[in-house]
Amino acid sequence: MPNLAKLLKDEIVRLARRELKSQTAALQRASTRQRKDIAALKRQQLQTEKALKALAKHGGKATAAVMRPEPEGKAGFRFRADGFRALRERLGISAEQMGKLLGVSGQSVYGWEQKKTTPRRSQLPAIAAVRAMGKRAVAERLAQAKK
Repeated sequence: MPNLAKLLKDEIVRLARRELKSQTAALQRASTRQRKDIAALKRQQLQTEKALKALAKHGGKATAAVMRPEPEGKAGFRFRADGFRALRERLGISAEQMGKLLGVSGQSVYGWEQKKTTPRRSQLPAIAAVRAMGKRAVAERLAQAKK
């Protein structure tokens, strides 16, 4: 015959654990949300400190680039060599031509595609701009660059 006290105790423990789990789930979600907010604030603080250093470096002269905060979601472009190579092939241009569009050498483009080097952070917006262009726009820009 089973021990009734042990069965009752086991059932109480099971129910207590279930209740605790449901109550702590809300706390865990709140904690996760707060951690994300803290990380965003840290990123914003670093950006502000960089802008402050740039202002100090330029003698207090505010420039549009320094004072303009980066838009949310556009803070950093991600560069992938495979995607960059596919972009160049989709546009039907050579690495040298891609370099002219971006203001770099063709050798730099080859290095990026072969994952030997990566583009500078300052070059990423230009890459993003080329990514938004079509074949005709690229051909027009290359024709203007030849003139």
